Amino acid sequence: MTIRTLTDLYIDQLQDIYSANRQSLEVSKKLRETASSGDLKRALDNGVSGIEEGMTKVKSLIEGHKADPTGEFCKGMEGLVKEVKAHAINADITDGDVRDASIIAQYQRMAHYAMAGYGTAAAFAERLGLTNDAATLRKCLDDTQSGDRRMTGIAVGTVNAEAMAA
Repeated sequence: MTIRTLTDLYIDQLQDIYSANRQSLEVSKKLRETASSGDLKRALDNGVSGIEEGMTKVKSLIEGHKADPTGEFCKGMEGLVKEVKAHAINADITDGDVRDASIIAQYQRMAHYAMAGYGTAAAFAERLGLTNDAATLRKCLDDTQSGDRRMTGIAVGTVNAEAMAA
């Protein structure tokens, strides 16, 4: 896709978010299977649901602009997914609590990438006068930030202390 206008860039960014969500969805499911902590498993279940909701919303926005949701492949998330696999899923970590701490760290990296995408796209939508799109993207951003805060709470509340005892 040739990008000539802010609208073109906006659609490109939405497609990138959609691709990032598709990639993070699959690896988040694997993180859930790998986690030891019940709180972390529940948070990852919620994260998977949130990613799926975000994908549905972003797909609808893209299609509303007569574009293909799969028109872009997010190389940034591809790299983050490789890191998740290397440092949490396939890592040689012998203690479940230490692995949980690594899972949270890796998940939050993906969440922060998503927050950057949602925030940027929402700003573009606002500038373009796409009020409904902007509201949808702000909601996705807020939901992602909420999930990130929950992960921090689990890390600080229990997981990091338990990992320290390993």
